Amino acid sequence: MNAFASHAVRRAQSTLLRAALSISVAASVLCAAPTARAAGEEYFPLQSYRVGPYAAGGTGFFGGFIDYMRLINTRDGGVNGVKLVWSECETEYVVEKGVECYERLKGGIDGAPAAATNPLSVGIAYATLDRSTADKLPLITINHGRTDSTDGAVFPYVFPLQLNPYSEVSAIVNYIGSQSGGLPALKGKKIVVLYHGSPYGRETIPVLDILAKKYGFELTQIEVPHPGNEQGSQWLTIRRIHPDWVILRGWGVMNPVALKSAQKVGFPANHIIGNIWSNSEEDVRPAGDAAKGFISITTHPSGTNYPVLQAIDQYVVKPGKGNLQDPARFGTVYYNLGVVNGILNVEALRVAQAKYGNKPLTGEQVRWGFEHLNLDDARLKQLGALGLVQPLRLSCADHEGGGAVRFQQWDGQNWKVISGWVQADRTLLRPIIEQSANTYAKEKGIKPRDCSKEL
Repeated sequence: MNAFASHAVRRAQSTLLRAALSISVAASVLCAAPTARAAGEEYFPLQSYRVGPYAAGGTGFFGGFIDYMRLINTRDGGVNGVKLVWSECETEYVVEKGVECYERLKGGIDGAPAAATNPLSVGIAYATLDRSTADKLPLITINHGRTDSTDGAVFPYVFPLQLNPYSEVSAIVNYIGSQSGGLPALKGKKIVVLYHGSPYGRETIPVLDILAKKYGFELTQIEVPHPGNEQGSQWLTIRRIHPDWVILRGWGVMNPVALKSAQKVGFPANHIIGNIWSNSEEDVRPAGDAAKGFISITTHPSGTNYPVLQAIDQYVVKPGKGNLQDPARFGTVYYNLGVVNGILNVEALRVAQAKYGNKPLTGEQVRWGFEHLNLDDARLKQLGALGLVQPLRLSCADHEGGGAVRFQQWDGQNWKVISGWVQADRTLLRPIIEQSANTYAKEKGIKPRDCSKEL
């Protein structure tokens, strides 16, 4: 798309919104934008998905993200006077559409520069990684993404915030060890990993092989083709293997189908551990009683018992400005993750403003903010997010910043947290991450940054 066409599209988007016209999200790449009239605004391009098999995740996450930005605008007047604006472009979780959306939105809108992209899709993240780096636009992959992008020396513009996929499965293995009498007791145990047939699902295959060799458990990894409606043969295989535990690395419709299929073959739900994308209310409620006892990890709890959620309710939801079509989803896992993501994006912008000034910033400047993000308990309390967001400290070398999870169990009605923070084995994982990052750097001709010289 040429510059003239891009400008025309953006003007049309703003005009449509100011006229309050309804725009169908079913259109493959049609963007719905809030008002963005002045250069005194910071723009967040949203490659969202509200239709298709993964709509529950998309609507919840982007709903929470948008509502948090609305809170900042309504209650605080923006970030140090800079209002936040955004527009959505429907990807349907399809990589090609995600790339097209990225190209449409990356240049900002009506003078407001783009701060960062948040596609919530491993496939789209992989497909736009080189583009976002070249465009100097941060790519945020909270709780997912390319694991070796944790190494900011090689991936300066990519941030797998809170939890990368290797940390996820490492923490799950550590938890299984704790339930078995310690990590040495894993020797001889049988663990099956049932994973989504996508780049996201396959991301952890190598590190799980490494963990199996280290601890001596028998590992079987089984793929479920996208979107996951059919799993009969996979669960017959699981019944034959008779594992001690099943790790479910699902997404969307795959998760309730897995729980129902497990019940059919007689595998107990309380020995299935869902990963970070198998941990929402939308993953368990459709499975009915088959989900009772199911365990999953989480980086954040559900619920509304946090001052930041209560503020969103007061300033955004009750006045009728909430983004969720179903108000009952307020405070659910996907929604709260969107709020957490909003907090991290806004705080990175705030940190960057402290260096570059209280004005709209470029993606390159916002990247500095992400890399210097430091959220301790005191700051989280100020934000009303203590207990909702884990403490995070990022740096040039570490673009993850956390690496810890808690475990929760579905009681048939609600998620109940059943553990404290369980940390991934970051000492074990770091050399693996660096080796992969350095291999990528050689392939791409990238000279890694010297993080000791980064300020």
